[in-house]
Amino acid sequence: MADLSPPDGFKKAGRKRGRKSGKVADFRYKRAHQPNESSHPAHGRPGAHSRGKNAGGRSHRPNEAYAALDLGTNNCRLLIARPSGKDFTVIDAFSRVVKLGEDLASTGRLSDEAMDRALGALSICADKLRRRKVRLARSVATEACRRARNGADFIERVRQETGIVLDIISAEEEARLAVLGCHILLEQGHGPAVIFDIGGGSTELVLLEPGGKVPRIIDWQSVPWGVVSLTDTVGRGANTDEGRAERYAEMRRRVSESFAPFAKRVSEAAAHEDIRLLGTSGTVTTLASLHLELPHYDRKAVDGLIVPSRSMRDISTRLSTMSPEERSELPCIGNDRADLVVAGCAILESILDLWPASCLGVADRGIREGILRSLMAAERDGERCMRALQKLRAGEAPAAGGDAKSGGQ
Repeated sequence: MADLSPPDGFKKAGRKRGRKSGKVADFRYKRAHQPNESSHPAHGRPGAHSRGKNAGGRSHRPNEAYAALDLGTNNCRLLIARPSGKDFTVIDAFSRVVKLGEDLASTGRLSDEAMDRALGALSICADKLRRRKVRLARSVATEACRRARNGADFIERVRQETGIVLDIISAEEEARLAVLGCHILLEQGHGPAVIFDIGGGSTELVLLEPGGKVPRIIDWQSVPWGVVSLTDTVGRGANTDEGRAERYAEMRRRVSESFAPFAKRVSEAAAHEDIRLLGTSGTVTTLASLHLELPHYDRKAVDGLIVPSRSMRDISTRLSTMSPEERSELPCIGNDRADLVVAGCAILESILDLWPASCLGVADRGIREGILRSLMAAERDGERCMRALQKLRAGEAPAAGGDAKSGGQ
């Protein structure tokens, strides 16, 4: 079995932090012939591809867009959006199951078939990025590429074949982006909150400080168990009632052992009467769909839903006892999730054990939204600094607490 130590080589958060990446923007999505196009008006707009300057000194193009690409262990997801005040409006999206981490737990490598599937999806993403005139983008890869011995080689192959430069982010950065992308869906309350992200190759748990509009992370942990890595490590087992029960119990045991250090550190906070819990992952959105008895997945019905934890446990138990064939026939699961959803249920129940909130918030948003908010916030901060600099050059003293003061995340 492959090495199953937690990602980034440490078991808990606190002072031992993973190295943060400085990569934010990737301009490889520009068309190679773009410089020549500036002299040929497109669609009747003179200089459609040339850059002008706005009042803040920032480069600007009409209808400019921002993009976030997340290549995970199981899925490849892209989100393209335009700023809308302090928020954004999505103009294009893409998601495909690529199973990049398939067999990674046993081999320690990304397989040729998995890399080919991912490259096919990334080629579609690259085309969308070009067509949507993306001005700023960030493309990240997570647990599969962190763990695979050939992860760096795959990243270079992606760059050469698609022009997309993937940044392999740390588990800490992954957790931070997930929180930034979905924390606005937390239930109202004054008690401590935990946000979790069940991925394909890892699960991140984050404890947030109570109160405040901007969440402050006070503890976190990443464990190497996601729906793909846990499924592959435990194996499929015998397709009998007894075999399925033993398999699920083994999944629960492994995950609970990995969560134990975090569970110990947050035990005092977990005893608070007003604890809150929010999950972002395919597992929680799938179980929420089953809770609502939806005939097909509906993001509008699921994103922001608050579900009784007891209901999520009941659904998890029921799914764990069903055969793969029975699960595949359920709405919102299908063949792709029929086996993986059981591992997600085991992880979710272990989270509910250590953080026994009465209700669970469901988010169909996460890392991509967190990336977009980071990019746009950085742009706004840059504009404020530029305006302050222009005032100083013009001999104007900036107002106290005004443009010279840059806001943070």
